[in-house]
Amino acid sequence: MSGWSRAETGRRGERAALDYLRRAGFTILDCNWRWGRYELDIVARRWDEIHFVEVKTRRVGGITTPEEALTAHKFSALLQAAKAYMAIHCLRLEPQFDLAAVDLHPNGTLEVRFVERAMECSW
Repeated sequence: MSGWSRAETGRRGERAALDYLRRAGFTILDCNWRWGRYELDIVARRWDEIHFVEVKTRRVGGITTPEEALTAHKFSALLQAAKAYMAIHCLRLEPQFDLAAVDLHPNGTLEVRFVERAMECSW
């Protein structure tokens, strides 16, 4: 199994997610954007939509999957950050909340599953 620290695992997962999104035709607008205590992992654009992408990286066989790590509390924080981002940048695009679920395999390889509209909200 990889000897990466938790922080390094997260950084590698975010890089894998960024690579995936670029290959899928997204334009990356921001990474690790902060507003007060809130953070957006990845802000991307494709067509007329702005995508707020939460990245969750977990070791395969661990206690929780990346999908299980996305809680209602986390989504509430993402929503606050996304509203601030939209207001500060004067964006009038359709927002979408997605998940980049990254699995870290025992051999150190990373696998990205992109879950569009992983979180629904009434904007």
